[in-house]
Amino acid sequence: MICQQFDGGDEEECFERFVTALQRQPWVVVQDALPPVLAEALFARVRAMKPADFIAAGIGRSADHMLNQFVRRDQIRWIEGLDDTELAWLAWCSRLQQYLNRRLFLGLFSFESHFAHYAPGAFYKKHVDAFKPDQTERGARRVLSLVAYLNPAWQSADGGDLVIYDESSPVPIAKIQPIYGSVALFLSDEVPHEVAPAMRDRYSIAGWFRVNGSKKDRVDPPS
Repeated sequence: MICQQFDGGDEEECFERFVTALQRQPWVVVQDALPPVLAEALFARVRAMKPADFIAAGIGRSADHMLNQFVRRDQIRWIEGLDDTELAWLAWCSRLQQYLNRRLFLGLFSFESHFAHYAPGAFYKKHVDAFKPDQTERGARRVLSLVAYLNPAWQSADGGDLVIYDESSPVPIAKIQPIYGSVALFLSDEVPHEVAPAMRDRYSIAGWFRVNGSKKDRVDPPS
């Protein structure tokens, strides 16, 4: 579901749009969800970074992590709260997390995110962000994925769409342009998706809200 542009009013009203949509289906995009001041600061932050500040994105986690340019070719920079802009971003996501927990009882426990840069021609093939839990699972689990877009004056001819699929069909059900200030939320283990190749530099933030995966022999979050 793609919600109409948010007019920059009350933050809680914006968060409620996410909730209302997620009560009906596993994904939603709200246009202009990012506060304008925050969006401007994040865009300035990522544009000021040098190529050496990014690393090639991989697939898998921990011991299973690997680079695979057949699957994805984006570059990332993890957000660790190193400056006021990153702290403001993490604070906004924390308020969103609290609101989602209060309204949807998701039990979200922690959050991680990174800047993502897709150079012209870069892509990320169809995938899901988390596997459905089973009895062998250890550590934290991604439950809800978030993508925030930082691309002023983006045009449809620029490509780089977020392509969303239904679990039961290979045919896309939605194509989302990475329009500046828009934010997508979707269930990490239920929404297959891909990033189509972009014709020009494409910037975003990818993040994941997680449930507490602490066990007797392992404390969340995992390495």
